[in-house]
Amino acid sequence: MPSARGIAQGSGDTFNFTRLDPMAIGWLTLLKHVPWSDVISSAPAVADGAKKLWSAAARKPQAAAEPVAQAPGAQTPQADAVVALQAQIAALEASAADAHGQIVAMSELIKALADHNAEMIKRVEANRVRLAWLFFALAFAAVIAAGAAAVLLTR
Repeated sequence: MPSARGIAQGSGDTFNFTRLDPMAIGWLTLLKHVPWSDVISSAPAVADGAKKLWSAAARKPQAAAEPVAQAPGAQTPQADAVVALQAQIAALEASAADAHGQIVAMSELIKALADHNAEMIKRVEANRVRLAWLFFALAFAAVIAAGAAAVLLTR
């Protein structure tokens, strides 16, 4: 039989609610104690920070200096060393430009995730408020139904 960790117990698609995972209950308790108002109030700051990161990373790196061309007749060991160093510098500059492109891509992803997180938090808060209203409406309906049942039973 499969374990109770988030999958159906027994056969078919039925779920055995009597064998809930204690770890899942711990997560629910933890989520109840999250200060959602603080999370919601800090979400715009997180999104702004991600935007600042993206704008800082999106700036173009400084242009690389062009290697100095040498006369073909002046091939000395020192000139060969200079040419080799210039080739290494060009390879390092290309590598740095590639790394910068990756940083820009990652910062765009972070910005998108921060914006998505802020939107999700807004929706979670709206759903929490809706759920509270539904709970009070259900409690009110239960009180009315109990009163109506009491009136009908006393007749």
